[in-house]
Amino acid sequence: MSLKLAIVGAKGRMGQALIAAATEAGHTVVAPLDAGDDLAAGIAKADAVIDFSFHKVTAEVIALAVAGNKPLVIGTTGHSPEVKQQLLAEAAKTVCVWSGNYSVGVNLLFALTRKASSILGSDYDAEVVEMHHRFKKDAPSGTAERLLEIILEERKLTRNALRHGREGITGERTSTEVGIHALRGGDVVGDHTVMFAALGERVELTHKASDRGIFARGAVRAAAWAASKPAGVYDMQDVLGLK
Repeated sequence: MSLKLAIVGAKGRMGQALIAAATEAGHTVVAPLDAGDDLAAGIAKADAVIDFSFHKVTAEVIALAVAGNKPLVIGTTGHSPEVKQQLLAEAAKTVCVWSGNYSVGVNLLFALTRKASSILGSDYDAEVVEMHHRFKKDAPSGTAERLLEIILEERKLTRNALRHGREGITGERTSTEVGIHALRGGDVVGDHTVMFAALGERVELTHKASDRGIFARGAVRAAAWAASKPAGVYDMQDVLGLK
């Protein structure tokens, strides 16, 4: 099914990749939207909306999608946990796919991380390391945030267990903390490693992206999938049937 798409954040790197992926898949981008554009008018012309813009714009995009009953794909990151929960509640009023990463490989990483977290107990120290290009504005990445959520869920821990880097005399590592380290530099598209380290062995799960087209193609696939689904919030695991 060919869709008329509105892409919010169209002038950015991901926006350009989304336009290319949508065209490649046989869809039409009727509204390439960015700062200063009329979001309401653009979204009204579309069958579905893909938002990879800035976190402060997400609430308006959701409100317009809900008002127009438009399927919505959100790849924007940088929301605080509290704000994200509020946005998810609003997004559930339409069909919304919300994921920190739309790559097929990364979503397999999510599934493998959940499996490893359920098998490897607290004697395996969990750490997440991510690296992105120098231009990325938020940290940790949305993908790293999702990996952390999975580990915390499986280990029944709260976000108080997170350690964002370490400095000074921190004392010995506890069995209930989960480390997160964000690296920035060069033109790295996105590297993520989940490490489970015990005495005598270490398990590492790694995904490295070399082309942001993988995220764009996944997001376009999600938009086409969402077009036939009932209202509610889904993620890329739903789109790929990994749940």
